[in-house]
Amino acid sequence: MDNLQLATFGAGCFWCVEAIFRRLAGVVIVVSGYSGGLVDNPSYQDVCTGKTGHAEVTQITYDPSLISYEQLLEVFWKTHDPTTRNRQGNDIGTQYRSVIFYHNSEQKRLATEYKAKLDAAKIWKKPIVTEIVPFEKFWPAEDYHQNYYEKNPDKSYCRVVIMPKIEKFRQVFADRLKKN
Repeated sequence: MDNLQLATFGAGCFWCVEAIFRRLAGVVIVVSGYSGGLVDNPSYQDVCTGKTGHAEVTQITYDPSLISYEQLLEVFWKTHDPTTRNRQGNDIGTQYRSVIFYHNSEQKRLATEYKAKLDAAKIWKKPIVTEIVPFEKFWPAEDYHQNYYEKNPDKSYCRVVIMPKIEKFRQVFADRLKKN
């Protein structure tokens, strides 16, 4: 377990991002939480005001011998819209921004290079607005946010928003799914 590494991504509602990365082979732990803000230990209610500066993020503990940071970036970029500022779908506010919090210079380099390649390829009609910023602090979200999709599969948000994202993820990344 000494060789595990961290990645921290914000790609809209952390329930969606967590549900996707939990299914990825090589990912050991996924925790929903908050990063990038000005207030220590914020609550969900604090973050929802948009005044704390935090993004909803997932902190991913992964085994680099099984999955690379580049592969995590690929999943990140392909499972949300990185061209919408402070929004994913109907979720609107700075807490839903597209952001990569890098943990070291190698992660910064890889994220910046990947973003530049995507920009050059003009995959999206609009420019990528994903922030690439240094990681400072992570605050785990309240317990009821953790593993939300698995605990609440029949809630309308899970059926209408999360489930289609998981299905698309399963199709695109079938070869990278955890074997249960």
